[in-house]
Amino acid sequence: MQNKLAMIALTAALGLVAASAQADTLADVKARGFVQCGVTEGVPGFSLPDANNEWSGLDVDYCRAVASAIFNDPKAVRFTPTTSTDRFNVLGSGEVDLLARTTTWTMTRDTTLGLMFVGTMFYDGQGFLVRKADGIASAADLSGAAVCIEAGTTTELNAADYFSANNLEFNPVTFTGQDEVLKAFEDGRCDVMTSDSSQLAGNRGELAVPDDYALLPEIISKEPLAIVVRQGDDLWFEITRWVYYTLLESEELGVTQTNVDEMLGSDNPGIKRLLGVEGDFGTPIGLTKDWAYQVVKGTGNYGEIFERNVGANTPLALPRGLNALWNEGGIQYSPPIR
Repeated sequence: MQNKLAMIALTAALGLVAASAQADTLADVKARGFVQCGVTEGVPGFSLPDANNEWSGLDVDYCRAVASAIFNDPKAVRFTPTTSTDRFNVLGSGEVDLLARTTTWTMTRDTTLGLMFVGTMFYDGQGFLVRKADGIASAADLSGAAVCIEAGTTTELNAADYFSANNLEFNPVTFTGQDEVLKAFEDGRCDVMTSDSSQLAGNRGELAVPDDYALLPEIISKEPLAIVVRQGDDLWFEITRWVYYTLLESEELGVTQTNVDEMLGSDNPGIKRLLGVEGDFGTPIGLTKDWAYQVVKGTGNYGEIFERNVGANTPLALPRGLNALWNEGGIQYSPPIR
């Protein structure tokens, strides 16, 4: 009961912080000169710094797209690493302008924390990583197995639900951060590691001999990994949402980082509107007329971002799957810019 009351108090406090946050994020960002983006502490393919503290990843490129829309400069962004435990407090307190850090969109988070989910950057699902030598072929074989898992995440709740629903004995071994989870699994402190499948693919690549490990075939959850902002600033929400949609719309229209200048002369009405040649879709959201052109020029479209960070020619080698456009067999979809 005490834990439940503490959670209620924390939820209320986060809501109050978000409600009291200054509701002109765009003005604050412009005055500061850069976007402050909350990211993961380091997940390959999504947000990871190199030895020179240069960040790369799917979520990082979204942040650069927002910076391009506002400043015409994809480098006008700073990154704040956040944990699964502190991420919502960091956003609610105003330390960052948005979260782009593999955060699952759920009803509770959407309705009780003073937050707004912008759009799903990556449709994922929870899986399991095992050692091939253990001969585990299916999640059905995991009853009683020690499961390395990050505490306080949807991952932990999903695993508990899955084991219960399938009458399997659940034996979780919890840790406060994903790095600790991976280290414990590598050291043999547990039999299996569970997280989002995309993250497990990245984690496998970090192990000494990646080929000694395998992802089980089962996907046990829906994990829409989404961009998050605070409630109370509709303009900022619209900017961040339409930057996301622009990445999708530009891919559908065939506008790329390479051909975007050439496309300024296109006769396609959709491309004209997208690039600001016809109509003005920037002024109503506090941006310049060519804001979407700047997004594509600065970062490329969604497909380009996907392929360079998590696609077939990267260590993760993830298929597009659900993250393909709606007309290519996936569910990524933008409302029309018109």
